[in-house]
Amino acid sequence: MIYQKINLDLKGQAPDCAVQTYFHENSAEIEENRKRPLILVCAGGGMTYRSFREEEPVAVKLLSLGYHVAVLEYSCEPAAFPAQLLQAFAAIAYFRQHADEYHINPDKIYVMGFSAGGHLAGQTGVFWHKPYYAGKLSLTPNEVRPNALILCYAVLTAGEFTHEPTVKRYAGGELDVKRHTLSLEKQVSADTPPTFLWGTVTDMAVPVENTLLFSKALRANKVPMELHLFGSGPHGLSLASEETFPEDRMQPYYKDFAVWPDLMHAWLKRL
Repeated sequence: MIYQKINLDLKGQAPDCAVQTYFHENSAEIEENRKRPLILVCAGGGMTYRSFREEEPVAVKLLSLGYHVAVLEYSCEPAAFPAQLLQAFAAIAYFRQHADEYHINPDKIYVMGFSAGGHLAGQTGVFWHKPYYAGKLSLTPNEVRPNALILCYAVLTAGEFTHEPTVKRYAGGELDVKRHTLSLEKQVSADTPPTFLWGTVTDMAVPVENTLLFSKALRANKVPMELHLFGSGPHGLSLASEETFPEDRMQPYYKDFAVWPDLMHAWLKRL
């Protein structure tokens, strides 16, 4: 496995950041020139920190499914929109530009986000085609385009059903000005990449309406999507496994949610 930290230069347009890679090494025994899809992971944490539970354990799981994985060390508060978006774009562009070096399929660069990180993943999907944002990094929209989104119990709206603390931190004290922009369901278009979404109906932190509103907008714009809602369960399930929950917090039904990576994997293979 190629595990390394890569520092990204944001050209003064946002705080510099880094990505941690969990990459397969090619082997002449199997397929020496194999190019793999890459998943860029954006953990949650309400924009106050990045949850380890949604970083390394998730990366290792995705690695086992055959993906290259990069964990984005995006900035939390006081950095505000569009700083994190530019950091994600810089990461996407870097890996697309270095696809041959890392044996990445440049047409299969996916962005996965959990909770607050789901908002960031969603931002990449709805803003990639707007030259203003990519242009701040002297990049073209095609260089920063995610080929698919994976949104896990994500904060997606800044409207009635939002997680107000998260979007306030993204807005940097200007929520009244940025509320429409940060209501990502209002930014969905036919250019939004195919999207896989999942959550729980009883999520008390990030209401399921976030997922439903975004999926409705995807449907209205004829964007390919797959949606999975689990009947009951808390926020922040991550892998819903013993790797991401202490044993005394594991509930018997959590194992039922642990199927989501396999559902996602099957969906991505069908794209």
